[in-house]
Amino acid sequence: MTPTTPRFAELHAPAHWRVVDFISDLHLQATEPRTAQAWEHYMAGTRADAVFILGDLFEVWVGDDGLQAEDEEARFEQHCVDVMKATASRCALHFMHGNRDFLLGTACARATGFTLLDDPCVLVFGGQRWLLTHGDALCLDDADYLQFRAQVRTANWQQAFLAKPLAERRALARGLRQQSEDRKQSGMTYADVDTPITRDWLRIANAGTMIHGHTHRPADHDLGRGQLRHVLSDWDAAAQPPRAEVLRLQRSDPTGAVRVLRLPASDIA
Repeated sequence: MTPTTPRFAELHAPAHWRVVDFISDLHLQATEPRTAQAWEHYMAGTRADAVFILGDLFEVWVGDDGLQAEDEEARFEQHCVDVMKATASRCALHFMHGNRDFLLGTACARATGFTLLDDPCVLVFGGQRWLLTHGDALCLDDADYLQFRAQVRTANWQQAFLAKPLAERRALARGLRQQSEDRKQSGMTYADVDTPITRDWLRIANAGTMIHGHTHRPADHDLGRGQLRHVLSDWDAAAQPPRAEVLRLQRSDPTGAVRVLRLPASDIA
C-alpha cells in the first residue's frame, strides 16, 4: 500500500532558537511510573528553546474528555498535561500525532499550550530543512496497519468513536494494547520505513534530513545523495539498560552550524 504524497507543512524557527530537542514513543501510562518520572524530569530540566514530541507520547489517548473523569487514568493524564503546560511556559512545545495518540485534540492543546503539528512537517532551522514525521505512514510493508490507519484518521470514524461512552472507548483501547503486547511477545518483527518513499519525501520537501520515531530502532542512516535519516529512541526507563534518549539539534556560534547529538534524558539539565 503506497501512501499518496502528502502536503508538507512548514515551520520556520525563530532566529533566537539555538537548541531544539526531539522525543517520541514514550508510551506513557500509569502502570509504567519509571518512564513517566524520567520524562517529567527531562521536561523540567531541559533548557531547549523548543521541544518536539513526534508521536506516541501516550500509550493510548481515547479523547480529550477523558481528562474530566475521576479515575486513575484521568488523574495520570491530567498530571501529564500539567507537566506539558509547565514546559510550554518556558519554551516552545510542539506535538505531532502518533499511532497511539492520534485522538489527542485541540482542547488538550489549548489547555496545555502546545502547538499541534501536521504530519509530515518541514522545520526550517539553522539554514537547513528538516523533515519531521512520526514514521508510521512510511512503513509500507505493514499493509494491515496502513489500512487501519487510513480508516481511523477519517473524520467520520473519529466522530463515531468519540461518541461512544468513555468506559467503552477505554475498554476498546485496552483490547488494542493487549493485541500489541501479544505481537511483541510473539517475537514478530515490526516493519521499518521504506527507503525509496523516504527518499521521495525528502526530495519533494527539498529537505536533507528526516527525523522520525515509531520503529523503536534508534539509528542514523546515510541514504546517499546528501540525504540522512535520524530515528528516535523509544523510552522504557525500567529496561536494562534504560532507554530514554533525546535527539538534539544545537546551533553553534558564530558559524551557526547545526550539530546533531544523541543524549540520555537523564544528562539534560
